[in-house]
Amino acid sequence: MTDFVAPTVDWAALSPVVIVLLAAVLGVLVEAFVPARVRRTVQLSLAVAALFGAIIAVAALWSGVDATGGTVVLGGSLLVDGPTLVLQATIALLALLALLIIADRTETGEDAFAPNAAAVPGSEYEELARRKGVQQTEIYPLVLFATGGMLIFPAAGDLLTLFVALEVLSLPLYLLTGMARRRRLLSQEASMKYFLLGAFSSALLLFGIALVYGYSGSLRYSDIATATQTPSGLDSVLLVGSVLILSGLLFKVGAVPFHTWTPDVYQGAPTPITGFMAACTKVAAFGALLRVVYTVLPGLQWDLGVVLWTVAILTMVVGTVAALVQTDMKRVLGYSSIAHAGFILTGIIALNQAGIVAVLFYLLVYGAATVGAFGIVWLVRERSAGPDGDGPILGEATHLSQWAGLGRTHPVLAVTFALFLLSFAGIPLTAGFAGKFSVFSAAVEGGAWPLALIGVLASSVAVFFYVRIIVLMFFTQPAGVDDETAGVAALAPTAEGFALVGDTAVAVEAVPVTEARSTVSTTVVGTEGFAVVAIAVCAVLTIGLGVAPSPVLDLISNVATFLP
Repeated sequence: MTDFVAPTVDWAALSPVVIVLLAAVLGVLVEAFVPARVRRTVQLSLAVAALFGAIIAVAALWSGVDATGGTVVLGGSLLVDGPTLVLQATIALLALLALLIIADRTETGEDAFAPNAAAVPGSEYEELARRKGVQQTEIYPLVLFATGGMLIFPAAGDLLTLFVALEVLSLPLYLLTGMARRRRLLSQEASMKYFLLGAFSSALLLFGIALVYGYSGSLRYSDIATATQTPSGLDSVLLVGSVLILSGLLFKVGAVPFHTWTPDVYQGAPTPITGFMAACTKVAAFGALLRVVYTVLPGLQWDLGVVLWTVAILTMVVGTVAALVQTDMKRVLGYSSIAHAGFILTGIIALNQAGIVAVLFYLLVYGAATVGAFGIVWLVRERSAGPDGDGPILGEATHLSQWAGLGRTHPVLAVTFALFLLSFAGIPLTAGFAGKFSVFSAAVEGGAWPLALIGVLASSVAVFFYVRIIVLMFFTQPAGVDDETAGVAALAPTAEGFALVGDTAVAVEAVPVTEARSTVSTTVVGTEGFAVVAIAVCAVLTIGLGVAPSPVLDLISNVATFLP
């Protein structure tokens, strides 16, 4: 009888993941046993401590990985190398900033989440939960579970771990997307779309894993890479399986043609969750894609190069063009994220060391600007005009027209939002410029100069819709509540139930003039201050990494080598 040999586990190398997932499990127990009056405080403290602890754990591992090149953990299931630590530090930092916005409450005592997500929208049960002041604290362990999956995703060393990490990070996001306090039906619709399309993409990934396993006889990245070096009669199986795996990963980054979920989910999800999802999920997914392309499929670069080039070009063009015609702020940022996915793909396609460094740096600067931008969107609200002055605060003011004059009424917030928009546009002295310059330079160095040229042209076009928002905020009169005819003349109901918009008659429901859009103004809601801290940190990162990017780029370049 063979004696059982206990496996050795390098728990120190796994510490960032273990800390976050252990805190998530404790968060579930907190929901069950901690009294409701202190549950939010305990959950928030636990989540902040876990994410801060993950950052400290990454910092503790840095010198060892810098010296040795990395560690193979759990028999190759996880690879803790330089890119893994950079990605895990980025994810933990962005998740911590996003958590501050998620946890913040407005001056009315409300957060961004429905008092009871299981209640039917508009039902008496939902109204009762609202009156009782019920608060959703399950969001904290859900965010931690999603973050834990994100920390594993780019560190996966085999395809099975990759799939498990994908599901761990995705399932909590499906739930969080449908928990918005306002516009409940839109939020639940977004959640359902995200779940169905996400399940479809997971099926593609799983089918691709099966085909690649059938070709190579292994799930380990290193074994698959070795098998691709030997031609066989099953090369078509390998190629199809690789394309399916790439499709599953490209769905998570929102690349064309797997992008259709992005604007709808970004618009319907609670805005703090949108910021968390837009930043952290993209970092994790691009990290996993970077490892697969650079370590598993380098022998297929001539076969898969056409696919990646086509996806990158379509992603940049479609994201930029579609953003030009959007009128909702969250959809503008959603299509902007699609365009940025195309920019990041140019760094991946470069297939050189500079491409790895550029992608890792770009993910950090894009994530910081994204969390900050969505944090500001969450603060800009509609306010109804009451009979004695300002009325109650309503939902988020996401229509672009509602941001008119915001620079005059709230200049600090508008300037900060303009900073993030300029970073998205790639204007010099912002972190976005340094990120775009690095990925385009890597693409040129790797021979993909046509992609870099298309990226520069797409960035030039994208400047239009970013600057349009800035002009709207600073050079347009705010829509005041005193203008009682604004919005009525543009859409005036006729006796037959139609409205004249220009020369076109549109069927509408006749409503009293007192309910016209002009009775709603735009304001910036006061909060507990968590969101302000997160936005300020994002602004500092955006300026600092734009003015002096070299120290961070040098730090990343010292460890930007994948384990085989």
